[in-house]
Amino acid sequence: MILKLLIFVLVGLAVYKFFGGKFPTLGKTKEEKKVEEDTLVECEKCGTYVTLKESIVVNGKHYCSKECTKKIS
Repeated sequence: MILKLLIFVLVGLAVYKFFGGKFPTLGKTKEEKKVEEDTLVECEKCGTYVTLKESIVVNGKHYCSKECTKKIS
């Protein structure tokens, strides 16, 4: 009886996953991290837009290059 129930549950989970069902996960997924990295931010000095991954953060402000960070010093 328990074996039949276990097999039924496993088959149900396999069908659910096959048709695109997503199981809950802890933390951020790869897609969410990718979207975060691809977010554009504006340089505080020159106004150029750069990705969050490529930006340089100084005192909580985003800059596009080292030249822009030197101008504020």
